[in-house]
Amino acid sequence: MSWKEAAEPVLSRMPVVERPTGHVPFKRKLTWTAGILIVYFFLTNINPFGLAATQGSDFFGQFRSVLAGESGSLLQVGIGPIVTASIVLQLLGGANLLGLDTDDPRDQVLYQGLQKLLVIVVTALTAAPMVFTGEFLPADPAVGQALGIGTAGVEALIFVQIFIGGVLLLFMDEIVSKWGVGSGVGLFIIAAVSQQIVGGFFSFSALGASGFFANWYSIATGGTQLGSPFTSAGLESLLFEPGNVLALFTTVFIFGIVVYAESVRVEIPLSHARVKGARGRFPVKLIYASVLPMILVRALQANIQFVGQLLSSQWAAMPAWLGQYSDQGQPTSGLFYYLNPIQQPEQWMWFRGEATGEPWMIAVRLAIDLTFMIVGGAIFAIFWVETTGMGPEATAKQIQNSGMQIPGFRRNPQVVEKVMERYIPQVTVIGGALVGFLAVMANLLGTIGQVSGTGLLLAVSITYKLYEEIAEEQLMEMHPMMRQMFGNE
Repeated sequence: MSWKEAAEPVLSRMPVVERPTGHVPFKRKLTWTAGILIVYFFLTNINPFGLAATQGSDFFGQFRSVLAGESGSLLQVGIGPIVTASIVLQLLGGANLLGLDTDDPRDQVLYQGLQKLLVIVVTALTAAPMVFTGEFLPADPAVGQALGIGTAGVEALIFVQIFIGGVLLLFMDEIVSKWGVGSGVGLFIIAAVSQQIVGGFFSFSALGASGFFANWYSIATGGTQLGSPFTSAGLESLLFEPGNVLALFTTVFIFGIVVYAESVRVEIPLSHARVKGARGRFPVKLIYASVLPMILVRALQANIQFVGQLLSSQWAAMPAWLGQYSDQGQPTSGLFYYLNPIQQPEQWMWFRGEATGEPWMIAVRLAIDLTFMIVGGAIFAIFWVETTGMGPEATAKQIQNSGMQIPGFRRNPQVVEKVMERYIPQVTVIGGALVGFLAVMANLLGTIGQVSGTGLLLAVSITYKLYEEIAEEQLMEMHPMMRQMFGNE
């Protein structure tokens, strides 16, 4: 008996959000999308019952703009389990170890069921150490005494709530993907990054940790604690402190470069085989695989650091070569230090006395991060293109099924595939490497709201694609015949 036959009774019965049987009106899609977004914000503001008032450290803090969610809320795990499950399945599928044909309806059901089961398992494995180690989500002993279940009982109660929140996020993503606009994962990332950017612009604190506008208001009124901008210390603070000039420049630059890169494309002319005069173009964008593969790269780094922090908190005799950690839970030396990505300017600016480690250690760490992001971005971009039906072969079949053809070439899928192979693989690698490089550069310079470079890239690119999808949906609403031509109905 093969593993598919043994697992089919379980995988085929996994809970699933039914796909719409017909066309979903655009306004209804917007309603579903907005509704899920409201539920997301609602869940990020609910603390689990039994959680201590003094919360532990949020390890995912430096990855929050990529993994979404909120520390100390029901969505503590964020989209991390969904992304981790995708990484595992992409690696297994790329190595052809699953033996599943995604063109076969039966195998499609098994693949989707396996992905959902894996997300649920990873959610439990991620939530458990956060709760039961007491390092991230400490339980309130008073609640355990009042209920008569002890601290262990309260921890189990918190774990159940966090687990349910992670599962809810899985189905919320599925609802948006099938009934809304875009994808749930992209929507949650936009929401998380937008919160940080808005806070970075408009936040105000009497303790001095203010947003961009509050800092400049203080400078204008002479109440700033940064010192006069005409002194070397004041100018340095004005340039490099979080939320100041360099952060604003980086945010605007990344926004502009992503929008420009999204518009750079090679357009392959198409014509309809039966409808004379009907022409179109197939765009191969510079960022062909989008920036979503960056989520996979950063999630892999986050999981590596998660393991390191758990080992540090639970293994008193942890070897020094693996890593030594500060009181804030950040690696200061060893393997996990060099594998820890640089997320903020103060983590590498040794000339300001804020970075941890010697200059040569910081240089090695930066080189490893840059290599990891560029090479990893290119590799995961290839996996993403091949597993999401964007590769040359799948694209050729889509063009063939839509009745289109490339002028001057025979109407044959193999011929179209060879034409696509001239562009798609090369553009995929270049685009993935470029996105990885931009993400590291944004982290080095800093952004408004201290959003990670990857998070900002993701938010801008996903918003741009969401805009394109909304425009396409509106076009389909006005011209129903186009839905039939492109197979959307």
